[in-house]
Amino acid sequence: MEPHGHGIAADILTSEVANARQRIHRTELALQRTEEMLAENLALCSRLRTAVEAADRLVKIDPRSFEIRGAG
Repeated sequence: MEPHGHGIAADILTSEVANARQRIHRTELALQRTEEMLAENLALCSRLRTAVEAADRLVKIDPRSFEIRGAG
């Protein structure tokens, strides 16, 4: 036994618990960043979809103007 009444097994357990807490914390941070990136990607997807839909409407309004630009 060590002077404070803890054995080697208790020290190992304390160390393992500390390591597990660090891993949990890192995992929580990674999950938070993943959620933020997902939200950013969803917002970008929505903006792109809106732009494509607007372009489709413009092509339907005046398809010849886009054919001329595309050929140039």
